Amino acid sequence: MESTEKPDIKTTPAVYAKLNVIDSYEEERDDEEEEEKRDKTKIIILVSLLILIVVFFVSFVLGRYSVSIKQVGYIFAAKLFNLPQTWTIEQEIVVFQIRLPRILSAILIGAALSISGAAYQGIFKNPMVSPDILGASAGAGFGAAVAILLDYNVFGIQLFAFVFGLMAVGLAYLISSIVGRGNSSILLLVLTGMVVSALFQALISVTKYAADPNDKLPAITFWLMGGLSSITYNDIAMFLVPFIIGAVPIILLKWRLNVLSFSEEEAKALGINTKKLRLVIIFCATLLAAGSVALAGIIGWVGLIIPHLARILVGPNHKDLIPASLIMGATYLLFVDDIARAALSMEIPIGILTAIIGAPFFLFMLLKGKKGAWL
Repeated sequence: MESTEKPDIKTTPAVYAKLNVIDSYEEERDDEEEEEKRDKTKIIILVSLLILIVVFFVSFVLGRYSVSIKQVGYIFAAKLFNLPQTWTIEQEIVVFQIRLPRILSAILIGAALSISGAAYQGIFKNPMVSPDILGASAGAGFGAAVAILLDYNVFGIQLFAFVFGLMAVGLAYLISSIVGRGNSSILLLVLTGMVVSALFQALISVTKYAADPNDKLPAITFWLMGGLSSITYNDIAMFLVPFIIGAVPIILLKWRLNVLSFSEEEAKALGINTKKLRLVIIFCATLLAAGSVALAGIIGWVGLIIPHLARILVGPNHKDLIPASLIMGATYLLFVDDIARAALSMEIPIGILTAIIGAPFFLFMLLKGKKGAWL
């Protein structure tokens, strides 16, 4: 009967040398692939930034009042280097008082919603998650509706929207902790967030039902559609506070979001307090989402779609995903706002456009995901 044992291989010095050569070759190849991947990511982020700059300047040209790109460039250069004035007062008002605040707000809100969406998807380990998963948008919408119903000014509307957005997420987290007896799991948090979101949506309907149909109801409905037309520099200055408080920690902790993709045991073995980290990221992401809703109304789909697109281009590593989402989100919302104010003779609410563009695009990505692309 023949033996099935494999013959011993004599590990002579020559064999050792060949094995070392093979190992070193594989390591060099892995290093080269990793370096190529990093270079590709840097190029993608740089190109995205250049596209944002182009869209930024083109946005000044679009609108009912005609201002050429050459005039816009000269106006900015003249303000910076004290050159002689060759433009009209009307052109200066259009550039600095009407279009610049709107452009800046679109960039900030698009960046905020995209960062928030990427952070939520990283925390919940689910690409289907969006910033309003815990009820932030619904809570902020209810707060704004109440403020409009009480005839508050713009500051009161934004304050109510911001506070109620945070309250909605806090309520979801509190309920999940009580139900889970101190251990708020991800699934339980998502379920309670859906319940809280449904509750505040119902309260929005009650507020609209109680509103004056000739005055308050149209104002509430139009505000909930989302829009950037009435945003001023003071509004942007107010939004910068929650934007910085929310965005900076997420950017600084972006590498730790990768750890949350591991199991609880593996994350704790790396010295990460997952519960504390998750709470900090949820607070910061909610701050960004609630602040965006408070400033411009409910603008959906941005925080869901843009992180997906960024993940396809730069990969799932949050070290690259967060900056890419920030730049792409700012560009996307600025581009959509350009369409909203230039496509028709009357302005289209931006929340409607993001839904019209976002839903088919997300369906396309779902179909692509079924072929094993990114889910």
